Amino acid sequence: MDYLNIRKYIIMGTKEAIHQLIDKINDENVLKGYLALIQRLSSHEESTLWNELSKEQQEELLIAYEESFDKENIIPHNEVRNQHDKWLGNI
Repeated sequence: MDYLNIRKYIIMGTKEAIHQLIDKINDENVLKGYLALIQRLSSHEESTLWNELSKEQQEELLIAYEESFDKENIIPHNEVRNQHDKWLGNI
C-alpha cells in the first residue's frame, strides 16, 4: 500500500470513529464543545509539524500508526516505563 492509500485509509477510519463517538453523545454541551474544538482544529488542517516531515517520514509515521492497531505490537505501559525510567524520573 503506498503513502496516499495508507493516508486515505487512516482518514476514513478516523472519520468513522468520530461519527460513532458523536452518535453516542446525548449531552448538547459536550456536543457543542466537540464542535468548537473541531472547528478550531480544522482551521489548521495541516499542522506545521506534519509539513516539516519529509514524505518518507510521513509515510513511516502513517505505517507505524497503522501497525499500532495490531495487538502483537503493543508493549505494556509498565514495561515501557521501566525501560525509560531514567528519563521519566518520578512522574
